[in-house]
Amino acid sequence: MIAGARFRKIGPFMPSSTCPSSREIATLYTEHHGWLQGWLRRKVGNAFDAADLAQDTFVRILGARDPQAIETPRAYLTTVAKGVLVNWCRRQALERAYLEALAQLPEPEAPSPEQRAVVLETLHEIDAMLDALPPLARRAFLLSQLDGMKYEDIARQLGVSLTSVKRYMAQAFRQCLALMGE
Repeated sequence: MIAGARFRKIGPFMPSSTCPSSREIATLYTEHHGWLQGWLRRKVGNAFDAADLAQDTFVRILGARDPQAIETPRAYLTTVAKGVLVNWCRRQALERAYLEALAQLPEPEAPSPEQRAVVLETLHEIDAMLDALPPLARRAFLLSQLDGMKYEDIARQLGVSLTSVKRYMAQAFRQCLALMGE
């Protein structure tokens, strides 16, 4: 053992390098992971989902910010965890709606478990793509694609110019193409 070296448990996903950023993240993780997981467990009602959400929270902050610049770690972690939790709840609602729709199908028409998994993954990807759009672009895209509205009608409903609607639609279609390219 190296004289004067101190070792600490850094969690399953934490890098073991000695750069200051890694050490700071490791400290943030070890000092607050248990608290965050408990906070999430109270929100979601079970330890398994809370553990996943806590891990997702730390993964999200890995490259997002210099840990030394975080003045109030629990407030920062709570803010990030709330975003992770909102996305998780939205995915859960999407899955429930899909499964409820499947329950209405006669058994011979119901998709196989493999097909269900593919559809759910696709729905999650579409949801994430839509979430990445600015609100007006998302709304314009949904009005066009789901409600079949013409661009002029969308412009009137959103209170924007026809040029803006065309720009929003181009932005949404670029997101769709990027999703298809992945």
